[in-house]
Amino acid sequence: MPPPVTKPPPASPYPPYTPPGGGKPGPPPAATCPIDALKLGLCLDVLGGLVHVGIGNPVENICCPVLQGLLELEAAVCLCTTIRLKLLNLNIFLPLALQLLATCGLTPPPGFVCPPL
Repeated sequence: MPPPVTKPPPASPYPPYTPPGGGKPGPPPAATCPIDALKLGLCLDVLGGLVHVGIGNPVENICCPVLQGLLELEAAVCLCTTIRLKLLNLNIFLPLALQLLATCGLTPPPGFVCPPL
């Protein structure tokens, strides 16, 4: 008796499933600012001494509520974005912005630099 004949399964009209990212690990997603960076504009004005608020600490009263709920990296990226949107000197305002994060209880990653445009 001859062996049974097996036929390959019929070809599927659909491409094979590939998981998102092709199943290969990729670089971590780039950090983005999840809030409207313009909301931080007044905060940067305070940092630059452009606005003087009479009662309380203006950094804590104006800036910290806007940054509340953000991760450290997100907050730092938001500040970088806002500095750029306001066409301010990044080298001067970034150290002030990082100090602001500390005032609000956030710690940017060690050696943080603003991501390139």
